[in-house]
Amino acid sequence: MTWVPLLLSDPSPILRMLVLRDLLHRSDDDPEIHELKTQRDTDPLVVDLLKLQSSDGSWERVESSDNAPGGSLQATSQALIRLGYLGFGPEHPAVNRGAEFIFSLQRPDGAWTQPKAYSKTEEYWGYEMMPLQTAIPLRGLAACGYATDPRAEKAFVWLLEQRLDDGAWPTGIASGNYGYVAGYRRLAHSRWGCRSNTTGALICLALHPQRRIGPTARRALDLLLGRETREKHNLGFEVARLIGVEPSRGWITYFARFDLALVLDLCWRVGANRDDERINDLVEFIHGLQGPYGLWHYAPRPQASRWVTFDLLRSLSRLDETVGWLSVRPRTPFQAYKGIDKRF
Repeated sequence: MTWVPLLLSDPSPILRMLVLRDLLHRSDDDPEIHELKTQRDTDPLVVDLLKLQSSDGSWERVESSDNAPGGSLQATSQALIRLGYLGFGPEHPAVNRGAEFIFSLQRPDGAWTQPKAYSKTEEYWGYEMMPLQTAIPLRGLAACGYATDPRAEKAFVWLLEQRLDDGAWPTGIASGNYGYVAGYRRLAHSRWGCRSNTTGALICLALHPQRRIGPTARRALDLLLGRETREKHNLGFEVARLIGVEPSRGWITYFARFDLALVLDLCWRVGANRDDERINDLVEFIHGLQGPYGLWHYAPRPQASRWVTFDLLRSLSRLDETVGWLSVRPRTPFQAYKGIDKRF
């Protein structure tokens, strides 16, 4: 038995549609694809989400277990991120209303205001700027097809202005200084680069039809690939979160887990391939975790296993379609937290 009947027997019409389209290469005018598209709004993944949308187009929460320090802006962004992953675009009324709500909160400089809990006030030292304040809402917009909207392009310009000279994005700026980078957010080849903020910014670039293959996106991916850890328990976490099986929590800790499935997805979107030894080793590691029936088992939430399998198969099938990838970073052993030097 292979993964084909297992994925096509899933109760989600959206997953079946994506498998037919992205893995079995059925065209959009295929009768079965067309039929499944008409059933998308009845998918439980969508029904419960749309019920939570307010009349102004916003979401106050996406799941009851979520924690969104950014309030309705973050919750609405997360809702659009999910809808975009499930294949919905500007033609859907809920997506259109959600996008307009996000755009209505955009500042004149193209950015969005960050959560009060992290902002600088008279009583709190806080951050004057965090790249995630724009990367999170911009990801929601880009995921649903608004990446080239002039308002979104303005946000891309702001995000690129916050980039460090080494190609990473910092934790933020507080009192004119770069913010502290905790060990779990460190990058192997950047002094002040933050993995959470760099990942958030790179995802936005990877969802843009032109910017995804530019030097800025490629350099950021190169930095992420410098962390060559193999945390198999996190494989597929981002997919599980996108479909609502894992909770969406945190702000600067939003990308605390290092998910190799997310890294692989970014590789093909940005244009990397297996000519890079790091990517080749990553692919071999992921292949080694595939089960006897062609599925990858997501142990923390087994109900997400078929979605994780679909996502990994899509990434693996598209990875070798790219050419011209060139890495400029040496392979360096990564250590999140340095050991303490003992005097005796």
